[in-house]
Amino acid sequence: MNKLLLFAFSLIIGINAFGQDPVIMTINNNDITKSEFLQIYLKNNNDPKYDKASLDEYMELFKKFKLKVAEAEALGYDTIPKLVKELNGYQKQLALPYLVDSAKNESIIKEAYNRTKEEVRASHILIKVAPNAVPMDTLKAYNKIMALKKRIDGGEDFGDVAKGKGGSEDPSAASNKGDLGFFTAFQMVYPFEEKAYTTEVGDISAPFRTRFGYHILKVTEKRAARGTIETAHIMVAISKGAEVKDIEAAQAKIDEIYALLEKGENFEALVAKYSDDPSSSKKKGVLPAFGTGTTTRMVTEFEDAAFALKNDGDYSAPIRTNYGFHIVKRLKWTDVASFETMKPGLESKVAKDERSKTTQNSFVAKLKSEYNYKNKSKKSIKWFYENLDSTYYKGLFDPASLTKDKVMFEMDNKKFRQQAFAQFLKSNYRGARTENTQMMVDAQYKSWEKEAILDYEESKLADKYPAFKALITEYHDGILLYEIMSDKVWNKAMKDTTGLKTFYERNKSNYMWGDRIDADIYECYSKESADKAAQLAKLDTLKPVEIVQKINDNSELNIRHRNGKFDLNKTAYLKGKDFKKGLNNTFEDDGKFYVIVVKEKLVPSQKEFAEAKGAITSDYQNFLEKNWLAELNKKHAISVNEDELYSIGK
Repeated sequence: MNKLLLFAFSLIIGINAFGQDPVIMTINNNDITKSEFLQIYLKNNNDPKYDKASLDEYMELFKKFKLKVAEAEALGYDTIPKLVKELNGYQKQLALPYLVDSAKNESIIKEAYNRTKEEVRASHILIKVAPNAVPMDTLKAYNKIMALKKRIDGGEDFGDVAKGKGGSEDPSAASNKGDLGFFTAFQMVYPFEEKAYTTEVGDISAPFRTRFGYHILKVTEKRAARGTIETAHIMVAISKGAEVKDIEAAQAKIDEIYALLEKGENFEALVAKYSDDPSSSKKKGVLPAFGTGTTTRMVTEFEDAAFALKNDGDYSAPIRTNYGFHIVKRLKWTDVASFETMKPGLESKVAKDERSKTTQNSFVAKLKSEYNYKNKSKKSIKWFYENLDSTYYKGLFDPASLTKDKVMFEMDNKKFRQQAFAQFLKSNYRGARTENTQMMVDAQYKSWEKEAILDYEESKLADKYPAFKALITEYHDGILLYEIMSDKVWNKAMKDTTGLKTFYERNKSNYMWGDRIDADIYECYSKESADKAAQLAKLDTLKPVEIVQKINDNSELNIRHRNGKFDLNKTAYLKGKDFKKGLNNTFEDDGKFYVIVVKEKLVPSQKEFAEAKGAITSDYQNFLEKNWLAELNKKHAISVNEDELYSIGK
């Protein structure tokens, strides 16, 4: 760890430990402490510096940030229902790691790691049912999945049942017979993953439920995890619904490229010349790493071709996917990392995953002990046994019918009462799956008690854990900042057409075309092709498309044509060159040869509003923000304790 960074963390710990956390900024009588500022500063600087210039620069950004948040609060943005809901959602997610039994959580993390070392291939049949479906719909779905299971147990093929009439309700089953391919930990919802990893190869599971509905699955194969692989590719694209002749031309092109590779030509050079993948062609064909434990997944044909390569630097023969033809090159293969290396990432994934909830029961038991829990529900729950009937399952229960508010349990000197439970019942009637009233009430009470205890603990997290408080503040400020910037700057600039055009008229000189040419450009991959293109262009009897057809007659790798208006200063291969009207001398740039036929030379000229609208909008946004910040500086009182600011790092 960087020495200064280590010092900074020590400073935060020291400040908190001794209770001395000086104020570094005050805005509208609200203090921001030195540790708060330092925590944000470190988070936003990979290479933090503590000299006066660096601290001043960041403090200016921080002041602007806090001024905007202060204005959002002054205008009541923090009470807008959709923003309150969004922040509450984030808070629930951020609280999850703090609301688990840490010992049990460790075993779940280890289980997840062990599963990343193995991949499972399974097929499934799905019968959809909503998580909050009424009992009748739930029973109907369950009976349907049981009937399909019975057919398979009777000897029918799993895939045929999945694909057939009345079979799986997963739309992909029509083409894949329910086959999901290989997957590993975290790539399926946890109940599905759990069933897949605990079912033997060749076996078919009993029906089970996830948030999508009821499933049965068949495990067809298990294998050691392949690890992670980094690849590059050359791609010849095929459009959806391409005709046979287009597919044949694409295959001929990829075969030609492969032949050049086999003759020793450079892979990266061929990518630059011929690959149709815009996202990778400028990056030597390099793709995001994929494989075990990554969120990136490739189509099966591509994955299989990549993992079949034995050594870094090896490349495949052409393969076909739904996107076109590819030649895949292996750049780097990495085996599944050690538990210690993967643990931080696994902890984060587990915290956001359903599996974390499995540790909450033991955590709730510990909280009960810590907070001196007392159960008072023996008498107070009876009212619900006696007053709830079949209308409850239709959502007709009214909490107002409960005229008293007796205590149901006590914890940490706080009383949890009947009215709160009644509101829970009203909101969760769809989750009730039995019409035995007492059993239903007992099940709902158990869920409510757990939720209430966890909510109570969540309410105390900011006081217990400074890191949690800092995260909530960060999300709170970020949400308000985005919303107020949208209203005051970003959206305002796009909607204020009058203001935008006025800004353009006042700043016209900033929006000029540079030197341009209106031209046909032939990009050739050999001097021979360029010479031929120049000869044909000189004749002035053929259209550009005809020139391309003649030169590409025996190969798809000879020439490409573009036409339009090109900026000489913004087009890399045209920069610094002088062109005349008509056919120009052939020149080479970055391994390619260019034949350029200029129709017209265009001198610098004023851009029309529509031609420069993107740049005008961006500049207008900056203009609005600058003026707005000037207003905020006058409206909100803000001061900085420079002595404390400059003491950081000393």
